[in-house]
Amino acid sequence: MTTNIADRPGLDLVAERASIVRPGSDAKLLGRIGSLETRLARTASEIDAAQAVRYRVFVEEMRAKLDPEAERRKRDFDAFDLICDHLLVLDRSLEGDTEDQIVGTYRLMRQEVAEAHGGFYSASEFDVDSLIARHPGKRFMELGRSCVLPAYRTKRTVELLWQGNWAYALRYGVDAMFGCASFPGVYPEAHALALSFLHNNVSATGEWHVEALPHLKRDMDLMPAEAINARRAMMALPPLIKGYLRLGAMTGSGAVVDKAFNTTDVLIVLPISSISDRYINYYGADAGRFAS
Repeated sequence: MTTNIADRPGLDLVAERASIVRPGSDAKLLGRIGSLETRLARTASEIDAAQAVRYRVFVEEMRAKLDPEAERRKRDFDAFDLICDHLLVLDRSLEGDTEDQIVGTYRLMRQEVAEAHGGFYSASEFDVDSLIARHPGKRFMELGRSCVLPAYRTKRTVELLWQGNWAYALRYGVDAMFGCASFPGVYPEAHALALSFLHNNVSATGEWHVEALPHLKRDMDLMPAEAINARRAMMALPPLIKGYLRLGAMTGSGAVVDKAFNTTDVLIVLPISSISDRYINYYGADAGRFAS
């Protein structure tokens, strides 16, 4: 039986990082727009810097409550960081070392990596195991810990993050992506319009259906369908979720409140076959749109 790396008591992340982290030896540049570049982290120090960016966004901006060690180090970290690849966006116009130039990040975990270490992060909130079991011939990839510093929340940065995700998915023959996406706050009712819109219009069905874990599940169907104004609902969606929907994503059934991160989470499910031709043509079937 495989033990989830996140459940191992007393894990010393600093001591183990050098032996477990595989900062991409083939982490070539995946894209460039102006002074911004995207690629995988190459060193443990770059991963540490990405964790510092996550801390600034999740704790200092969004008021997440992390454990005392994370607060002391001013890093958002967990054991999954040791086994995931870390996609970075860097602004090369900034002075300093590479670590000082990281302005955005995503955490990527392939199915074979998750299975070797006890499962996906999202499995703590959603029944992704059942989803994957229904697709034995497909390869899944989890997207997580997405964040961008406030000054860089622009179209260019988002385009580069997706350039990196798309190039990575092509490199590893990924058939579907999924991951948690968040609304601010721990009261789903505050997002009744947006959650009800997702439930009624883009909820995954059939072979792609996935439920929040029963003991955590919160209802997303908070308004009558006839009362939902689609335009207003789209405006109420967080930009990340709106971007996923434009690509062709679906959502799982039920939301989950994450009190530690001060968020209400939904599961995003994006089969590669569902990605709009418009976006595949834009980024390139070979991810060549912004590649160097």
